[in-house]
Amino acid sequence: MSTIDPADARRRLEAGEAVLVDVREPDEWAAGHAPDAVHRPLGDLDPAEFAERSVITTCRGGGRGTRAAERLAEAGVDAVSLDGGLRGWSEAGGPIVHDDGTPGALD
Repeated sequence: MSTIDPADARRRLEAGEAVLVDVREPDEWAAGHAPDAVHRPLGDLDPAEFAERSVITTCRGGGRGTRAAERLAEAGVDAVSLDGGLRGWSEAGGPIVHDDGTPGALD
């Protein structure tokens, strides 16, 4: 499965070239997520929703994000997984926020 490093992911997202899909569970999402990410828990992920978009999938550390990207790619969606998940994103300086934009956390 293809991965994308956090810096390249941020560039693609800021350019509007892809959408970031966070596949973590609702309690994980509530603690904090990347700004402008779309929340779709892995069990609720519907490839048809993203058929016309390039997708970068993520979770906390990368495992579920990889499974999500594989599922989407098998359905014909242009999908890659964020290398290192949101931990990698945060370590590379990517913000983690709550829904209201205030600082969030992964732990």
